[in-house]
Amino acid sequence: MHLTLSACLPFSLRAVIDSHGWSQLAPFAVEAHNETLTRIECLSTGRVVELCIHETTGGASVEAKGRFTGAEREEVGYKVWWMLGLGQDFSPFYRRIRNAPKLAHVEPKAMGRLLRSPSVFEDAVKTILTTNTTWQGTIRMVEAIVAAHGTPLPTDPSRHAFPTPQQLAATHEAELRGLGLGYRAPYVLELAQHTAGGSVDLEALKELPDSEVRQRLRALKGIGEYAATSLMVLLGHYDHIPTDSWATKLVSQEWYGGEPVGREEVERAFAPWGEWKALVYWFWDWSS
Repeated sequence: MHLTLSACLPFSLRAVIDSHGWSQLAPFAVEAHNETLTRIECLSTGRVVELCIHETTGGASVEAKGRFTGAEREEVGYKVWWMLGLGQDFSPFYRRIRNAPKLAHVEPKAMGRLLRSPSVFEDAVKTILTTNTTWQGTIRMVEAIVAAHGTPLPTDPSRHAFPTPQQLAATHEAELRGLGLGYRAPYVLELAQHTAGGSVDLEALKELPDSEVRQRLRALKGIGEYAATSLMVLLGHYDHIPTDSWATKLVSQEWYGGEPVGREEVERAFAPWGEWKALVYWFWDWSS
């Protein structure tokens, strides 16, 4: 199968891959000097395939082995379209930042899009697994649940798709703790159970306004202020900054001479950028 998907220009697959660490988390992988993004994906039919994504003129191309039904092609197309943010128009963002020296690199490199998972459920689980740990800890936890509970790729059983809510809902807290999730285990399990049971509709968040998205995310156990704001940024809401110890360190060094700061100072530093403040923070040139 071969699909060609158009993007709102400018578009750079390399910029999406490099946007943050999601490309390092299973079932994503990066090949050919960061020019090819691969992913093991479980379709709604239960079929597990490897998607190979490349940049092409005006967008991205997707390749996968085998014959696909029309419905399967449509599902793959939508998932890749969402993952890469192909429909996002960043021209207002670029106009806003053109006179900012610390952001001079952003538009020429077509930065702005952040790599997302096909489902909000996967992004929510991965975000929970970033809390109170190192990045290497997050990588290990994600790899563990994917290997233990994701459906294997038939042509290479060592590689697995991300577990569905139903697959994780069928586990037990002790089992997830045994995979290294620690205190996060009950939160991941409960989120999977509510999502699988239908009492939580995370996919609906893709279409809801800012205030309602925040309210629904904060109602979920294990989703604190940082996690909720991080997920909102992935969903395209950029008016708040996911403030953690790294954010406060950067802002402290940039504007406060190394003095301790908190969330209020971080938000204040980027307040002039309004609805784009999270992206401005994300792509700010912190090299100095």
